[in-house]
Amino acid sequence: EFLKASLENYVKKLEVPVKILRMEQRSGLIRARLRGAAASKGQVITFLDAHCECTLGWLEPLLARIKEDSCFPWHSCVVKCAVNSRVSFKKVFFFFFLSFLPPLFFFFFFPVFLCFLFFPVCFPPRTPTMAGGLFSIDRNYFEEIGTYDAGMDIWGGENLEMSFRIWQCGGSLEIVTCSHVGHVFRKATPYTFPGGTGHVINKNNRRLAEVWMDEFKDFFYIISPGVVKVDYGDVSVRKALRESLGCKPFSWYLENVYPDSQIPRRYYSLGEIRNVETNQCLDNMGRKENEKVGFFNCHGMGGNQVFSYTADKEIRTDDLCLDVSRLNGPVLMLKCHHLRGNQLWEYDAEKLTLRHLNSNQCLAEPSEEDRLVPTVRECGSGRSQQWLLRNMTLAA
Repeated sequence: EFLKASLENYVKKLEVPVKILRMEQRSGLIRARLRGAAASKGQVITFLDAHCECTLGWLEPLLARIKEDSCFPWHSCVVKCAVNSRVSFKKVFFFFFLSFLPPLFFFFFFPVFLCFLFFPVCFPPRTPTMAGGLFSIDRNYFEEIGTYDAGMDIWGGENLEMSFRIWQCGGSLEIVTCSHVGHVFRKATPYTFPGGTGHVINKNNRRLAEVWMDEFKDFFYIISPGVVKVDYGDVSVRKALRESLGCKPFSWYLENVYPDSQIPRRYYSLGEIRNVETNQCLDNMGRKENEKVGFFNCHGMGGNQVFSYTADKEIRTDDLCLDVSRLNGPVLMLKCHHLRGNQLWEYDAEKLTLRHLNSNQCLAEPSEEDRLVPTVRECGSGRSQQWLLRNMTLAA
């Protein structure tokens, strides 16, 4: 009820003129933003989610940066609020927020006081992606690079699509450290998605992957196989936009914009690693650095069972590598250091074995003592030491 007459009466009392546009039917965030952008008259367009709270002086730094170089959109320094059922201001934390979509992408949280320690006000740090809920952009540039993908539904993935497009087509994204906006993250969405949340987000993500990620879209599909099952519609117009703008390949983005990405550039295998004897798979079990790699029933859903056997002969899950530091020792997941040593594995495509070169032992099924973690043992010819690597190829 508040969004009807109450809202109309409220905005009449504001010191600045506010115009309320209403969609004829439920259309979702993306199409609503397109409608608002088309109706606006200013040279700069600012997008804010409804669940934002702005601090004093938040807009001027964004406008100043756009005036300096209107070719680039400028992303606000976001304030992420820790919210539960009872909001306590004592539990509010300030963060930089750089978003990358899980599970292929992920979130970085950076305390705001470090913002000024590492990044002087005169040097706004660049970001590979933006959260999408709060940013300003020059109107002409927004239209030139293709606004939003109108084929996407409701919300989800539109921030990544725009981030990739901006970078690959000659633009840039920055965090303006003097601009602070509170952005409340809810535990659950208070409304439904047509066809379900997963269907809508998968469709949107499939569209951005097909248009912008080139051959790296296969990495995404292996990690999130559900994305491949949805009808994503016609993307020919968006591909034509990319062609007309002369945009760079996604490999350029990974190498120049986001070199710390967890996406391996060169690998022999990507997907599950299945034990021949037990027909079970390596699984990171959602564990963290310095914990043992797991072993679980193969589920074919990607996620925690996606491992890459890289051209550097590492076995990677996200940014962690399988590491063995002693004979018969546990197989741990440690940060990939690219120094070979304890993280160097040799796969024999004929014997189907994974030999740890430092210890000269082979990866094997779990022992009787713990059936949930694989082991390393003296190499033999048994099926317990044989592994099938998905999409195995000798070329990387």
